[in-house]
Amino acid sequence: MHMPAGIFPMPALVAALLLALAAGPAAAGPLETLERERAALLSTLLDPALDPGDRQARADASVRRLVDLERMVLRDPPAAGSGAVANRAFADYDLTFLAHASVERAMAPLDLWLDRLGVSADRLLAARVGRR
Repeated sequence: MHMPAGIFPMPALVAALLLALAAGPAAAGPLETLERERAALLSTLLDPALDPGDRQARADASVRRLVDLERMVLRDPPAAGSGAVANRAFADYDLTFLAHASVERAMAPLDLWLDRLGVSADRLLAARVGRR
């Protein structure tokens, strides 16, 4: 039985598709992994659904992973990548290397994060609810 052209892909196209699927997704670099772990830590710290004990346990585990990732990026900056993202990451040490900076400044990671963003407890307490 003869099949019309275009119904089944050519063998080379099938081989290329199989190779692409076997390769899997592109691996994230150390800087992207660091940013993802930092976001996970902040998400855990700000999650109102967690009870304090669970929040602390999750945050401690996340901080340990974050410290390891920060060390990897700090030890080998060229491996972290180049370009605007890497330049911005290294330009703002406190936000990029949150675990190290929080230890150096003797602050909790969330306090340091909020401080660098210009948010403090005093400012939150002084804020008024309203429309803009």
